[in-house]
Amino acid sequence: MERFSGKSIYLTGGASGIGRAVTGAFIKEGGTVTILDRSAAGLKELKQQFGEAVQCIEGDVTIYEDHVRSVQTAVETYGKIDIFVANAGVFDGFAKFENVTPEAMSAAYDLLFNINVKGYFYGSKASLAELRKSSGNMIFTVSGAGFYPDGGGVWYTASKHAQIGLMRQLAFELAPAIRVNAVAPGGTLTALHVVPPLQPFVTIADKEMKAKSIKKRNPLQIAMSSEDHIGAYLLLASDQARAITGEVISSDGGLAIRGLG
Repeated sequence: MERFSGKSIYLTGGASGIGRAVTGAFIKEGGTVTILDRSAAGLKELKQQFGEAVQCIEGDVTIYEDHVRSVQTAVETYGKIDIFVANAGVFDGFAKFENVTPEAMSAAYDLLFNINVKGYFYGSKASLAELRKSSGNMIFTVSGAGFYPDGGGVWYTASKHAQIGLMRQLAFELAPAIRVNAVAPGGTLTALHVVPPLQPFVTIADKEMKAKSIKKRNPLQIAMSSEDHIGAYLLLASDQARAITGEVISSDGGLAIRGLG
C-alpha cells in the first residue's frame, strides 16, 4: 500500500544521510519530494535516481528566500505541500568548550545555530500557509542530544534543545490545523559536517571507531544507519498518527534506559 500517494513533501537536507533515506522512503510509498540542499552533486544523484518524483533546489537553509523558492517549486510542480521535514543540520564534533577560543566559539555559534535552528524557523514559516491549506504536518529531525549531555559539544547540544522547544511551541500554536512532531535519532553512521570554526579543536573518528563508540552508548548495542530511522518519520507523517502532536520519537537504541552502569 502506498501510504503517501498524492502527498507532497518539502524536506531540507535531503541529499545525504537520514534526509536521503527518508526521501527514498516517501517516494517508494507514492509521495513526491521537494528538497532544499547545498550539495549540487548530491541533488544531481537524487534527480537521476528518482526523476519526476523529486524536485531538487540548490540553496541555503539559512536564507529565507531559498525556502520560499522551494515551497513555490513544490506547489507549482505538485500542487501543494502536505508535509514539511526540517532535517538539514551540522555538528560540532564534540569540541570541548574549555579548549575553544572565544573567536571560534562565537563563529561556531553563529554558523551552527543559523543552520540547525534558524533553518528550522525559516522552513516552518515558509511552508506554513500551504500546510494550513492541506491540514498537513511538520516533522523535525532532532537528536538524543536534545535530552542528554555528551551527544555532541555545547553548540550542538544547545541547538538540539532549541529545536525541541521550537517543535513543542509550534505544536501548541498550530493545533488543531497542523501537527508538529520530531524524530530523535541516536548516534548514526552518517557524514555529519563539523562546522569549520571548530575543526581545529576536534579529532575526526573513522567509521570503525565511530561505530564502536555508538554501540557502547546504547543498550541495544547497535551502530545505527540512516535507514534505521525511516519508520519513525513515515509514522509521524501518516494519517495513522492523526492523534499525535508535540511528541518526539526516540530512535536511539534505548538511550533513556541506560541506567547507572
